[in-house]
Amino acid sequence: MTETTGHCLCGAVTYKYEGAENWRGHCHCESCRRCTSSPFTTFFGVPKSAFAFTGEAPKTFVSSPGVRRLFCGTCGSPIAYDSDSYTGEIHLYAASLENPIDFTPTFHTHSDEMLPWIHLDDGLLRK
Repeated sequence: MTETTGHCLCGAVTYKYEGAENWRGHCHCESCRRCTSSPFTTFFGVPKSAFAFTGEAPKTFVSSPGVRRLFCGTCGSPIAYDSDSYTGEIHLYAASLENPIDFTPTFHTHSDEMLPWIHLDDGLLRK
């Protein structure tokens, strides 16, 4: 089975998972934009049973009830989104992948919150 790895900017928080992602997509919600200081972010979901942190444990910020944002305590890089709404699955930031060039998102979510100055003509499904 294929093992995929990723890390934060300084390399302290590292992770790995086995197998394919459950999904790959861009998120335009305000919460994700504020967490990453970017106009949108790109996530993917993997089963928690196939995932492990392999370096330092990330720090956790509870951004709303039942939602945890995981980040590196040293460099501050966002690493994951963990929610009670998605039991058994963790959402990771695509830019944290060891080889993000191999990653291709398949949809946009929270498109209704997309900033008006973002103009993407990628043909992906918008939810």
